[in-house]
Amino acid sequence: DEADGFIIEFNPSATAAIRGTYIGTGSPDQIYGIEIDKSGFVYVMGTSEGNMPVINANYSVNRAKQFISKLQPDLSDYVYSTVFGSPNAPNPNISPTAFLVDRCENVYVSGWGGKANNSFRTSSTLGMPTTPGAIKPVSDPTGSDFYLFVLKKNAESQLYGTFFGQDDTNSFGDHVDGGTSRFDRNGIIYQAICANCGNNVPFPGNPGVWAPKNLALPSTGGACNLGMLKIEMDFTGVKSGIQASIDGVKNDSIGCVPLMVQFNDTLKMGKTYIWNFGDGTLDTTTVPSNNHLYTSIGHYKVQLITIDSTTCNISDTSYVNIKVGNNKVNLNFLPEKLPPCTNLSYKFTNTSQPTYGGFLPNTFTWHFGDNTPPVTQSFSPAITHTFAGPGTYNVKLTINDTTFCNSPADTIKSIRISPEVKSIFTTPPTGCVPYTAKFVNNSLGGLRFEWDFGDGTFSDEITPTHLYGNPGTYTITLKAFDSTSCNLEDQSSFTINVSPNPTAAFTYSPLQPQENTATNFVNQSLGAVGYTWNFGDGETSNLTNPSHYFPATGTYNVCLTAVNSAGCLDTTCVAVKSLIKPLLDVPTAFTPGVPGSNSVIKVEGFGIQQMVWTIYNRWGQKIFETNSRKTGWDGRFKGKLQPVDVYTYTLDVTFSDGSKVKKTGDITLIR
Repeated sequence: DEADGFIIEFNPSATAAIRGTYIGTGSPDQIYGIEIDKSGFVYVMGTSEGNMPVINANYSVNRAKQFISKLQPDLSDYVYSTVFGSPNAPNPNISPTAFLVDRCENVYVSGWGGKANNSFRTSSTLGMPTTPGAIKPVSDPTGSDFYLFVLKKNAESQLYGTFFGQDDTNSFGDHVDGGTSRFDRNGIIYQAICANCGNNVPFPGNPGVWAPKNLALPSTGGACNLGMLKIEMDFTGVKSGIQASIDGVKNDSIGCVPLMVQFNDTLKMGKTYIWNFGDGTLDTTTVPSNNHLYTSIGHYKVQLITIDSTTCNISDTSYVNIKVGNNKVNLNFLPEKLPPCTNLSYKFTNTSQPTYGGFLPNTFTWHFGDNTPPVTQSFSPAITHTFAGPGTYNVKLTINDTTFCNSPADTIKSIRISPEVKSIFTTPPTGCVPYTAKFVNNSLGGLRFEWDFGDGTFSDEITPTHLYGNPGTYTITLKAFDSTSCNLEDQSSFTINVSPNPTAAFTYSPLQPQENTATNFVNQSLGAVGYTWNFGDGETSNLTNPSHYFPATGTYNVCLTAVNSAGCLDTTCVAVKSLIKPLLDVPTAFTPGVPGSNSVIKVEGFGIQQMVWTIYNRWGQKIFETNSRKTGWDGRFKGKLQPVDVYTYTLDVTFSDGSKVKKTGDITLIR
């Protein structure tokens, strides 16, 4: 026939063939991938224009044109063989691009089909089977998509199937040249794609990707761009992924003795975790995290064995190396503003000291916080920098020298520079006792600060907070001192009001519930200007003294929140009982368009939990419907006031006690 698959095994020096076999039918067949599992069994994947045999396989698709076969290690016979794809397809659906047999003997295949492949064989991805949770469960109308497929061990079932690509009928279609995709042993596909050809529809991707759409210029006709895809299919059994963190910094594995390291299994797939910290200490836990203190310097290889005996591989192991040292660099620098007072230059003296030894060349980096390029240099006593204008700059000194156990490290100092010092600060103008005021110091220049909080207390912090325990009006004063400035000092003041909290309180009547009677609430709050009532039945009110009908017999937690002019809140809640007997009534006439309560007709009653009220005109046309007792008919249909007439209605009601009523009747519209 035109083509067959062929497998051959060579000796270790590739000087002689040991064994070989053909794979195929009487029609053209091709092998696209070959894999060998841990026991030496040989797997092949490919396409056939004939009907490859189905042998020892619980899963197959009738007369599909993609095949997967598992052969004995000596190629003497099939262990199983099966086919997948669209049923009764005349040609192969896809051009395969990647193949994997994982450690659990599941089989993975990726490929593409559709318009880009039609010059070779007319095919499409239409009808290929997908599974629940598929990224794209249906192929686009032209069947021009990528397809990902996972077959369970021993061809028992389809574990996964999905399409991937843009939904499009006009472009060339998603495709790829061979050799641009791989599966790894964890069942993760890394796929390159000739993507977004034509640039006429969005390509599916994650938010924040580097290029969410085709970057081709219009003059190129919207040629294809390179798309990249990574998907984890998670069928490879338990996995281990140890991660070390120091002081909350993830993936940090170097520190100074005594060193506390936080370890975490990032995959969290096990039921048992065996930790070997490399210093003779072992620990077995059922949680995927652990901490360990290293008290001696050295290099430690930390091992994590993650175990789940219900999975195909039972356990998996991961490692991380920890380096514990005692040579610590004490990083520091001294800032000094240079004269005259109008100058905007600072001298920074590097006063860093090692525990022992010296510094490697070009390991210090200065960041001046003014968007100028950083300066990297060897240890030098001083460096001078001129700032472009007045302001506050965060100057950072960083060392990256693996000689030291705490490297990389940095230290930051805030530098205020201005020809004339100017005291500037902000804080909210109001608060409620007890009030913790936060002050933001925006002063220009300033080497020293004095705060007077207006209540007899003071502070020399740069950005303090202060607790006001009593209501009142307080004037805060900030004095800024700067011996390098031309005016030496400046001060500013701001007044804040600390308000007492409101007190929420109310009474209600009747105290003992009366059948189908509104509960009247009397607001007795103090120091408040606004109120919010929550009646505990889903209803609320902003009235000062509301009345309320509860929907059913019961006890309701009624809450009143009072707010004062400063926005301070107080809430009180009281249990209120109600007694409701289901009743229902519908008025027989109303006068729409006339001011007054009779201008809208509503369903009246008590204990109405659910309702559907529908009104019809004399021709049986539905002109109004509602399921809310609060919503009435204003006599209009499609915005037009209806004529004087008799209208019929149907009303279905479910009461709060579970009883139901169906009611019909007439309504007379009067002008």
